[in-house]
Amino acid sequence: MIAVKKHGVILEKTDHLFENEGVFNPGIYQDGNTVHMFYRAVRQGNFSSVGYCRLNGPLTVVERAKEPIFYKEKSYEFQGVEDPRITKIEDTFYMSYAAYDGINVFGAYATSKNLKHFERQGVVTPKFTFEEYAGLIEKNQGKISDEHFTFFNLFMRFKLGDLMKDKIYVWDKNLVFFPKKINGKLAALHRLYPSIQMLYFNDPAELTIEFWEDYVSNLYKYVILFPKGTHQSSHIGAGCPPIETEEGWLMIYHSAEYTPSGLVYNANAALIDLENPKKLLGRLKEPLFSPTEIWEKEGYVNNVVFPTGTAIFNEDLYIYYGAADSRVAVASVNMNALLQQLKKN
Repeated sequence: MIAVKKHGVILEKTDHLFENEGVFNPGIYQDGNTVHMFYRAVRQGNFSSVGYCRLNGPLTVVERAKEPIFYKEKSYEFQGVEDPRITKIEDTFYMSYAAYDGINVFGAYATSKNLKHFERQGVVTPKFTFEEYAGLIEKNQGKISDEHFTFFNLFMRFKLGDLMKDKIYVWDKNLVFFPKKINGKLAALHRLYPSIQMLYFNDPAELTIEFWEDYVSNLYKYVILFPKGTHQSSHIGAGCPPIETEEGWLMIYHSAEYTPSGLVYNANAALIDLENPKKLLGRLKEPLFSPTEIWEKEGYVNNVVFPTGTAIFNEDLYIYYGAADSRVAVASVNMNALLQQLKKN
């Protein structure tokens, strides 16, 4: 087992209207001893925006904005912008987030040169109704695990097309960019239930309907990590931006586990190849850490640890995560020990 130290809660909700229900799932950018945190801020009614705070070192908050730094503007963001992740690629910061209109969730992103002003680049994940998605995913029969056909089976069993028309789309969440281009293109992780897939592009204009029809029809080609083990019995999703190491890309991701009392969300780790991220080099057989503390087990959603950002101080990897969809907490692990364990598995 890897020794993980939980440092506890470092950010709680406030009385400010934009974050009076909860703060969690932060995106992290580290600049030396400074940690910039962009967190999901939720106000009453479950409307989300992005708040900002600055840390000195891994744990000490020294500045916190009293207003959101990024908030809903588009119709596809009516219910808010959720779960930001921050990555710097060359001289540009990429903030990916889940755009939620109250029914549908899509992966979107915005860019910045200074971490203060972000320019929207729009939705980049597919937009398919359940009926359309069912027709495409069915083409992967015999090439991908049966769990990927959940939407197809639901559609066929309950004739959902008659009820949904064009109003409800298949969710695509957890859009997370790699911190460098791979093979000359932007590289990102995303999640069409229940696995993690890889996406390459340079311009969002490339991601046409025809592109996504071919992509989903051949989804098995783009899956880089399947759920495996009891602790991943429901689904997995990209968590923190991948970390480049000499051993490979270190992935800290989340998994959902079916239990008699509902889903339990765990933090996990895997190692993938630097040049070919589809090549799995190792993964932990058990969760890196799970909900054990009261602040992780009780909240707006119980039993959740949801990793979304990291920082490295000396040899320790600090993992910032949403705890019970209510607050921001931090855990740390020795990087070398984690990498060595991954190489063994």
